[in-house]
Amino acid sequence: MVLRLLEEKRPLDEIIFCDTGMEFPQMYEHIDRLERYIGRPITRLKAPDPFEYHFYEYTPQRKNPALIGKRGRSWPGPMNRWCTGVLKTRVIDRYLKGRYGQDELVRYIGFAADEPKRLKDKQYPLVEWGMTEADCLRYCRERGFDWGGLYDIFKRVSCWCCPLQSLEELRKLRRHFPNLWEKLQYMDAHTWRQYRKDYSVRQLEQRFQLEEERIRNGLPITGRPFYTALHRRLDPQNNVTKGSDSR
Repeated sequence: MVLRLLEEKRPLDEIIFCDTGMEFPQMYEHIDRLERYIGRPITRLKAPDPFEYHFYEYTPQRKNPALIGKRGRSWPGPMNRWCTGVLKTRVIDRYLKGRYGQDELVRYIGFAADEPKRLKDKQYPLVEWGMTEADCLRYCRERGFDWGGLYDIFKRVSCWCCPLQSLEELRKLRRHFPNLWEKLQYMDAHTWRQYRKDYSVRQLEQRFQLEEERIRNGLPITGRPFYTALHRRLDPQNNVTKGSDSR
């Protein structure tokens, strides 16, 4: 989006990247490269307290009695995406208010044309241009950007630890970034909310190990036989088959 805005010679007073601290290392390299390419600075914003502090330490006032005594915010989820609000939206709003005061601002947000559910009341140039996410990736690749190979691996790239990723994306994280996968297991073992509604990270590791074993032996990783084996692996004391494929 930034590249095309500059090519159209639209006035841009400032380009902002808000860093949650949990981006892939390649994404930081991409931001540095983009800055050199466009020949102007990119303002990097970051919350005063990092993701890990909120995850492990910061404890809001609990409205749910069952959560009283739980430390840290733990994992975000579909109904409680605290990371977006605390580490991005509030940080950007606070910065803009402090820098520009009551000036009327035009804020360009880089949501693509095939993300209609995310659109609210700001300016979305990609939607205006009718550019889907695939169009944007192609546009950038034509100008030499490859994000360190991230988009050759993943369909979407956000914070590497995000619980809202699909199982397939998490398989790729485990396969291509074993150091981050190891950190994810540590984080999940040291917090109170389970990583996903259906699996903890430990259980995901057990599932993915089972998948690899069955693939090596020419066995399917879908269907009733697989889930019978999986539930035996996850709960050896209970051989009742349950659950469904949330691939």
